[in-house]
Amino acid sequence: MKTRGATERDDMTIAAAGTRPQRAEGRGHLAAKLFDGRTRIRELYQEGAAKIRLPDTFDASMEAVIINTAGGLTGGDRMSWSVVAGAGTRIDVTTQACEKIYKASAGTAEVSTSIEVGAGARVDWLPQETILFDRASLSRRLDVDLDENAEFLAVEAVLLGRKAMGETVVSGLFRDRWRIRRSGQLIHAEELRLSEGVAALAARQAVLGGQVAFATLLYAGPLSEAYLGKVRPLVEGSMGGASAWNGKLVVRLAAADGFSLRKILIPVISALRNGAPVPKVWNL
Repeated sequence: MKTRGATERDDMTIAAAGTRPQRAEGRGHLAAKLFDGRTRIRELYQEGAAKIRLPDTFDASMEAVIINTAGGLTGGDRMSWSVVAGAGTRIDVTTQACEKIYKASAGTAEVSTSIEVGAGARVDWLPQETILFDRASLSRRLDVDLDENAEFLAVEAVLLGRKAMGETVVSGLFRDRWRIRRSGQLIHAEELRLSEGVAALAARQAVLGGQVAFATLLYAGPLSEAYLGKVRPLVEGSMGGASAWNGKLVVRLAAADGFSLRKILIPVISALRNGAPVPKVWNL
């Protein structure tokens, strides 16, 4: 049985045999509606390696746990997620575990996420960290459409290898594209690209200053200015900062390893959730 941790010799054997390595593909879709005062399923679709689980909640919100049953991604894999939050609904979306991006012998893994948030609704996009291995290749995009009075919170954290395991990402490719719109108008756009000499690039003071764990948090909604006063004390003393303007708040963080980053992330996420804890699948 060939696993995700296949060696270069395994890849060479496959190539010599003239067969195409199996690729992971998946598509998951969740749409929610407000019914009897609670967020309920309107549509649920899952295909291939994409699975969505909905654990019980003890309030009116819905928690969705997305799962890649392939156990990680490598070159040529494709995953697509979409979430539609109807008017007045509340959805927290997270992942079962960290997503691992393995060495790509050919091609680039692609992950796309589309989120629509209706009137008076809120979506918290809270995936656990993405772990990049040496020579990984990943292109990722996040597209969000917000109603005029909707709220949205996004967290994306990345680890350049696992420091505790002695892993180093010397080279590879990581692209991350965000487009956030409110009532059709673009309110936030960013492009991140790490390629070729990733380790040398991350070592630059203007980039990560030698840190290997980093995260971006974005909140779009009417409480951006109020949240800023709560978040800034939490990031003091760390490599990062927070700013709020035009109805959005952005936090950038970097740390020496995943554990150190998570210790900062969890209280910041909680502050941006009005004191609510992170989903149960998150842990230190």
